[in-house]
Amino acid sequence: MGLVAWIGLLAAVCTTCSFIPQIAKIRKQGGLDLSFPMLFIYLSGCLLWFSYGLVLHAPAIIWANGATGALVIIAIILKTTHPNRRAANAAAKATSISQTSARAVVDSGHAQAGDTSVNNSATARTREPVSARYVDGDLGAGRVTHVRKSADEPRKLRVAVDMDEVIADSFAKMLRAYNERTGRGLSKEQIEKEGIELMFAPEFLTPEIKSALDDLPHDRAFFADLELVEGSQQALRELSKDFEIFIASAAMDVPSSFDAKYQWLKRHFPFVPQSHYIFCGDKSILDADFLVDDRPRHFEHFRGTGILFSAPHNAHRPAKLRANNWQDVVRILQEARVARETLVAR
Repeated sequence: MGLVAWIGLLAAVCTTCSFIPQIAKIRKQGGLDLSFPMLFIYLSGCLLWFSYGLVLHAPAIIWANGATGALVIIAIILKTTHPNRRAANAAAKATSISQTSARAVVDSGHAQAGDTSVNNSATARTREPVSARYVDGDLGAGRVTHVRKSADEPRKLRVAVDMDEVIADSFAKMLRAYNERTGRGLSKEQIEKEGIELMFAPEFLTPEIKSALDDLPHDRAFFADLELVEGSQQALRELSKDFEIFIASAAMDVPSSFDAKYQWLKRHFPFVPQSHYIFCGDKSILDADFLVDDRPRHFEHFRGTGILFSAPHNAHRPAKLRANNWQDVVRILQEARVARETLVAR
């Protein structure tokens, strides 16, 4: 066999075997980020090359494209039948139905209340301090909004709390993995000062390292042993006396994390009822008065008050209301509670 033939054989082996790591990744993660059109176009190309090889009686072309086509078919089947894909589709459908229902309720309420109440509500949400959430104008006016008055004692204020980077320090674990793979020694303080872009320097974050880091959260063990964010456990225990606490995680970003997050919450926050663990996608469906989260995007359509919890990746993001630590969260919420109780007493 000549040199040219060996080169062709090696090329065929490489292109055929290139799908084996992809199939392993699909089995692990479900291949949600892999395009069906790309797979079908690639399969069509393999079949055409296979036919071309049959016409020319070229064994290398025939077996290489036949084997590659078989691997592509396996990838399509795994992607279609993987549990993560079924879970994601079901959750997306449920979220869509919930959002439609929520919008219908809001639109109906606005139609009944009229334009004046809508404008007053929008104005109250942009005003500081937090006590203004419950007051239209200054305290002396005595006009209360968002407060349910009844003959009985008003219900406790509801507080939804994000999990990652708010009570579970997943960023610290990811940063350790990043430093180990890149040989750098970045700290949270450096990233807060210089920006999250510091981690994405192309001379350190090669495509291979980026792919390995992207795969980490899809490993069920990643969320099992996360460290607590300092002060979070004690603060939520204290707040649970005066507030109704919910843990709301956008777990649909990583569907395989459900069980690990659930077990972690049971271990570290047993005083929060398990019925108050919420794994969702779009947090605008939450019926809470406050949302403590590290990602501003979750506040865009949230109908309550958003509290941005400081993290390295949001250090330079503007926020109407920011908490640098859990002491700040407790202070903000307790001030809001006292202001509400004062107004209700009047």
